[in-house]
Amino acid sequence: VQLQASGGGLVQAGGSLRLSCVASGSRFSINDMGWYRQAPGKQRELVAVVTDGGTTKYADFVKGRFTISRDNAKKTVILQMNSLKSEDTGIYHCYAYVFGPAWGQGTQVTVSS
Repeated sequence: VQLQASGGGLVQAGGSLRLSCVASGSRFSINDMGWYRQAPGKQRELVAVVTDGGTTKYADFVKGRFTISRDNAKKTVILQMNSLKSEDTGIYHCYAYVFGPAWGQGTQVTVSS
């Protein structure tokens, strides 16, 4: 499966961004879809994930600020990010699990304080 992410950019603290990721190339249903991020000098960490049934899971540091959703028919996962903080800066990677994990190329999110 191939993943194409979009929607990153530069925003001031307190602002919002919407990330989108479209999956293609798989004849099979996608199980989990979600987003990880990697800040400079840090390891990749889970941001949010949504199952094919719609169950969501969020990292504590984004609860109440980010919302993840998906459209199974369009094989798309969306991450709505509100009340952004400078510590949210990083490369956001789209993730999908079919018979194994697949990763998108990442999209840069920069939050200026």
